[in-house]
Parts: sequence; structure tokens; C-alpha cells
Amino acid sequence: MSKPIVAIVGRPNVGKSTLFNKLIGTRLSIVDDTPGVTRDRIYGDCEWLNHKFLLVDTGGIEPYSDDIILSQMREQAELAIETADVIVLVTDLTCGVVATDHEVASMLQKSGKPVILCVNKCDSVGAVSPDFYEFYNLGMGDPIAVSSVHGHGTGDLLDEVIKHFPECEDEEVDEEIINVAVIGKPNVGKSSLINKISGENRAIVSDIAGTTRDTTDTFIENKFGKFNFIDTAGIRRKSRINDAIEKFSIIRARMAVERANVCVIMIDATEGFTEQDSKIAGIAIEQGKACIIAVNKWDAVEKDGNTMNEFKKKLTVDFSFMNYAPFIFISAKTGQRLNKLFETISFVHSQNSMRISTGKLNEVLGIATARVQPPTDKGKRLKIYYMTQASTRPPTFVFFVNSIELFHFSYQRYLENQIREVFGLDGTPIRFIIRERGDGKK
Repeated sequence: MSKPIVAIVGRPNVGKSTLFNKLIGTRLSIVDDTPGVTRDRIYGDCEWLNHKFLLVDTGGIEPYSDDIILSQMREQAELAIETADVIVLVTDLTCGVVATDHEVASMLQKSGKPVILCVNKCDSVGAVSPDFYEFYNLGMGDPIAVSSVHGHGTGDLLDEVIKHFPECEDEEVDEEIINVAVIGKPNVGKSSLINKISGENRAIVSDIAGTTRDTTDTFIENKFGKFNFIDTAGIRRKSRINDAIEKFSIIRARMAVERANVCVIMIDATEGFTEQDSKIAGIAIEQGKACIIAVNKWDAVEKDGNTMNEFKKKLTVDFSFMNYAPFIFISAKTGQRLNKLFETISFVHSQNSMRISTGKLNEVLGIATARVQPPTDKGKRLKIYYMTQASTRPPTFVFFVNSIELFHFSYQRYLENQIREVFGLDGTPIRFIIRERGDGKK
């Protein structure tokens, strides 16, 4: 199930970005006293009382402005409102209720979404200013006093936010179904692949990049298993994203990756590897998903007896940051090697879900440390007492050591290679958690 989405909206310069940064715990949004600094939507993960959700910062809404930038910001905010589960309307105590606040409140009431009224810049400690009660005139229920600079009231705000999250329905989830997100640049053939494997035109196919904007699900059951394919919009370089609706589609693509078990990263054989392909792959790596690199349009490449091997060698260098991911050369147009694609999806999913016993792990660890001694610094040697697997999807291993500082990245990479050599774990990233014995620090 996807995380709930919470959108922070309001007129310009009421402190939305400051509040966003305070809630996610990092300075991700630009903050400046100049109205209009935040123009595109910014997204960040947030957690409160074991509820994880996606927080969306938006540009200020000027309902009737003819300014091009402000009108585009308004479109972005409207799109964020459309996809949000809960909306936080931010106002400014120091300015009081202004006409724009009424217009924005009216817009939000028409959305039919739960709206929480936040009165920002309540920076003084103690009783709230009498001006606070003026915000009841917006007709949005009880306002919540918040200081986004100091953090006062943010707990009360988040308590109210999570009350409106959709309840998790106790539906029986078929564990045999593998959710597969098909991701890549525009016009690499994602929709063509979905249409080919489903045997029907489930998605619009066009040579015009950006045709797909929504994510669509297609269920397939065959001899290889049960699959739910999620077609996503193509992800462009930021500098090429001009259309407001297309910007909105990128968050849907990211959400599709989040709920997927396996990501098929499609690249165009006629173009080869690009920097954008590596950035798209990074989205899947960041979320710990099993990955396959599918080279599409292989039928359009002029070949000799060594073409595939040469192409694969080059891709191995290009994708060296995820050298565990298998390559498969397909044609969504002709159906070439699609059976192999299903087979590979099932395989990497099993690898991503693999659990290894502590005994076997420490046996491999003992052999690996005997073969290559752990590093030393100023006469002190790294000691790895033992390791265990903490979780799957992705496989996550905890090492208990005498010193975190001595456990250098190069030695971690060596141990990762040893684990992969013995247990496989093809197609899946591996995560390490390092703990000093007797210390809870990572």
C-alpha cells in the first residue's frame, strides 16, 4: 500500500517551506523572505507515531494573479491538492486573515479533502495572541497554533494530520503476486511492453514522449507466476520538465516504485546508456528494490555475432554502481525474450526476499576475514564479532564490531562481494548496518 500524501498549501510567504523542513527534519526546501521562492513541488518522507507518509511542499497560491510564474505555481499547488489525502492550510498570525486566505480556503473546501488549518508564526511561549481567534472566520474548524521556526505546536499538527489517514483495510493480500514497476525515460517503450504482455492496448502508445502520465496496473498470470505490472510516466531530466501535468506524473512514478517488488529499468537500445538512466535507476536503488535492466528495441539494432556481448560489456561499465542487476535484451514490439523477462523477474524477486541463517553468514564471515585481514589504524585492528540478517526486501545485514570508524567502505565492499559469491543475491541491493558492541549507534 502506498504512503498517504500530505500537501502543505497556502498563499506566498506564510512559512510553508520552513514548516516542511521542520517536519521532515532536513533543509530540503529553499526558505527566503521573498514570495515565490518555492515554485515546484518538493517531496519528503515524514513519520509520526509509526505512521509514514509523504509530505509535499508547494508554491504559494495567488488565486487571481495574471503573473506567469505565479499562475504556474497555482497549477502545481492544485495538482498537489488533487493527489493529497490530507491538506495542511498554512496562514500567518503576524498578517492576520487576508483576502487571499479566504480564496485559498474556498478552493480547498471545494476539493472535498480533509483540511487542517495551521496558524504559523505563533513564536511566543504561553497564551496565544488574541489575533489567533480571527482565523476561525475561515470556516476551516479549529486552527492549530504552530511555530515552524521553533517547532512549537508541530506535534499537535501531526496528531491531527494522522487522524485523517485512510484506514488500512484488512484485505487478504496475495503474497504470490509480484508487483513490477516499469520505469525509464520517455519513449523507451514502457507502454508498448505492457500492451504486448497483456495482449491488449491497455496503455496509449505514441512516438510523442510523455504520452503516459498516470500509472496503470495490468495483472498477468502465466506459467512463471502472478504479476501486476505498473506502467509509469517517463522520467525526464529536470531541465526538460516544463508541463505542469508532467511534473505531477513524476511523483506517481516514484510512488509506483515504492509499492513495487521489482523494477524493470528500460533503456533504448538505439540510444544506449544516458545519465538520466542512472538517475532513474537511483530511485529504485534508494528504495531497495530488486532490479532488472531491460534493453528494449533490440530488434531495431543492426547486429553481428558479437553485438550483444559488446553492448553488455559497455552497459556493465555504465551500470557499475549496480553491478548486481541482470541485463536482458528484449523487443516490446515483437515480443522477443519476454518469457525470459518473466523468468528473470521471478528470480530477482526471490533473491530480494532471501533470508540467510546467522550460522551460515558467520561461517562465510570467518572465511572472508581469514582470507583478507580486517583493516587497522594506529595499531588498532577492526574486530567483527558476528553478523546477522535483520530483514529482507532488500536483504539487510547487521555487523557487530569494536569500532565503526575502522570498518572502512572498501572492506564493507569486500564482504558484500563475498556474501554475493556464496549466496547469490542477484538483482537486489544489499544494505549493511554497523553497530559497535554495547552501543546502539549505527
